[in-house]
Amino acid sequence: MKETRATVLGLVWVSPWLVGFLLFLAVPLGMSLYYSFTEYPLLESPLWAGLANYERMLHDERLHKVLWNTFLYGAIAIPLSLILAVVIAALLNAKVKGAKFFQAAIFLPTLVPLIATSMVWMWILNGQYGLITAVLRPVWPGVRAMARALPEGSPGSALAGWKIALENPPNWLLDAHWAMLAVVLVALWSVGQQVLLCLAALREVPAQLYEAADLDGMGPIRKFWNVTIPMISPVILFNAITLTIGTLQVFVIPYVIFQKDKGGPGQSAYFYTMYLYDNAFTYQQMGYASALAWVQLLIILALTGLMFLASKRLVHYRA
Repeated sequence: MKETRATVLGLVWVSPWLVGFLLFLAVPLGMSLYYSFTEYPLLESPLWAGLANYERMLHDERLHKVLWNTFLYGAIAIPLSLILAVVIAALLNAKVKGAKFFQAAIFLPTLVPLIATSMVWMWILNGQYGLITAVLRPVWPGVRAMARALPEGSPGSALAGWKIALENPPNWLLDAHWAMLAVVLVALWSVGQQVLLCLAALREVPAQLYEAADLDGMGPIRKFWNVTIPMISPVILFNAITLTIGTLQVFVIPYVIFQKDKGGPGQSAYFYTMYLYDNAFTYQQMGYASALAWVQLLIILALTGLMFLASKRLVHYRA
C-alpha cells in the first residue's frame, strides 16, 4: 500500500514534466515525422506521398546550395569560435587587474537577444558608413596594393573575384564575397558562453601539473599545448558539439542582417534553416519542410556521434 502511494505521489510530482514533454516534444516530433511522408500544403489536408519528399531532396539544387553554405559557415565559424574561446579564457585566467570586468564584458553580448544584436551589426557592417568600414578605410590602400600583387586568376575564378572584391573596403551586406564572413563576425560576437566554460575548466587544472612541467623544462607554449589543452579538452568537446548544433540551425543572424536581400547577395548566406522556414511558411510546403527538419536532425546526430568517436582519442578525462 505504501509503495503504491509513493508511486502515485511520484507520478503526480513528475506529471507536469511528462505533460510538457508529450505536448511540446513527443507529439510534435511524431506529427512532423508523419508529415514528412505527405504532401501537405499548409492550408489543406495532408495527402500520403511516401518517400517523395526525400527523393525530391536528391534533385533539389537549392537544397544542395544551402547545404554547402551551411557546412562552409560551420567550417569557418566553429574552429574560430573554439580557438577564440580558449585564447580569451587563457588571457582572462591570468591574474591581472580588472579581470572580473572583462569577464562580464565578454559574457554580456550573450544576454542580448540575437535580433537586437543583428540589428546593431547591420550598422557596424554597413559598407558606406559602418564602423568597420570607417576603421578599415585608412589602411585599405595597402590591402589593395597587396591584392594587385597577387597572380592574375582566370576570368570567373575565385581568385579573380577576390582581386576585384579587395579593390575597395568590404561591402559586407552587398558583396557575395563578404556576406558569409559577415555572419561569422556576428556569431563570434556571442562567444562569451564558450569563454566562461573554458575559463571555469582552466581554473580546475591542478597546479601540480604545471609544476611538473616546469621541472621538465617546458616553456609556456609547450605547457599550454601539452598540459592545458588536454585538461580542458572535455569542455572543448562540449563547446564543439553545441556550436555544431547552433551552426546547423543558424537562422536569426542572416535573416535579420540581409532582410532586404533574403540569403544575402547571390544567396551566399542562405542557410539550411532559412530554406526550411521558407518551405514551411513562404511556399507553404509543410510536408517537404518536415522532411528537411528530419534530415537536419539526422545530420546533427551523425556529426555529434562522429565527434564522440573522435573524442575517445582526443579528449582526456581525469580519473
